[in-house]
Amino acid sequence: MIFRQLFDSVSGTYTYLIASRRGGEALIIDPVLEKVDRYLKLVEELDLKLVKAVDTHLHADHITGLGALRDRTHCITVMGEQTLADVVSMRVAEGDRVAIEGLSLDVLYTPGHTDDSYSFLMGGRVFTGDTLLIRGTGRTDFQNGNPLQQYDSIFNKLLKLPDETLVYPAHDYKGDTVSTIGEEKLFNPRLKVRSADEYADLMNNLKLPNPKMMDVAVPANVHVGFHQDEIARKGWAVSAAEALALRGRPDIAIVDLREKGEREKHGTIPGSLHAPYPDLLENISAGGMLHELAAATGKRIVFYCAFGERSAMAVQAAQDAGLTTACHIEGGIAAWKKANGPMATP
Repeated sequence: MIFRQLFDSVSGTYTYLIASRRGGEALIIDPVLEKVDRYLKLVEELDLKLVKAVDTHLHADHITGLGALRDRTHCITVMGEQTLADVVSMRVAEGDRVAIEGLSLDVLYTPGHTDDSYSFLMGGRVFTGDTLLIRGTGRTDFQNGNPLQQYDSIFNKLLKLPDETLVYPAHDYKGDTVSTIGEEKLFNPRLKVRSADEYADLMNNLKLPNPKMMDVAVPANVHVGFHQDEIARKGWAVSAAEALALRGRPDIAIVDLREKGEREKHGTIPGSLHAPYPDLLENISAGGMLHELAAATGKRIVFYCAFGERSAMAVQAAQDAGLTTACHIEGGIAAWKKANGPMATP
């Protein structure tokens, strides 16, 4: 396995690049915007294909690299379902898995630092974001933070993991790079409390200054999405209501870009084809499934995904590949459900 821990000294942020092998698929956790060139250089050197970029929560001390990585690699951006960030093309919840070739991360909902804080468990490693730090815990006094929720996340989820589990946080300000669950039980001063109320009292009286970047980073991280209105202005979008009228027509092929797990969990549009987003470029190129379908039948390709993020990028790529009638459903399956569109199980 390839595992790289990268550091941004300005914000004290750790970023993690993970792949199962050289030449394979990779994912990155908690990227920083200013370091994107560095990440992509390493991806190139290791002959990797970056397919997913994950943020453990909405960061307040730096601007995320999710948007830039998506624009430059067409990777899938991943955050928890509670997040307000519009860049997210795949939202995950407790019990889901974030998978790439040869690897998968179990998703743990660990709120408290923020209400959209998640941890990701991979084998003997857990990526804890700002929930559990090395000899510390993330502050709970902004972004809907809650010390009682954080106590539950730490004591009833993270500390239940095996003692030898390696702890990789999103930040450190003292130079520590890794710990273990067992070490944190023994030596983390924030965990030397006898009750949730005692922990809440401790966290509510830290009197910390706001992060220096907070007023810039939080609004920037909420609004970094691929603007679906740009695709709509080009005439390449249909509303969920318009898509309802298109479904079943012989000249229309509705294409689901989501992953198998998303389809199983959330359902599909009846009659839609499945062509996962990571295979898009192959499918829309000459000789590819969608290219040949459009060429042979004259069907108009109508893409959809979870919220419209992946499908908007797919439309742009399809147009660039010569599929000039391609469009997408604005807002994805979420908008389809709001419009009371029929659903099927895959």
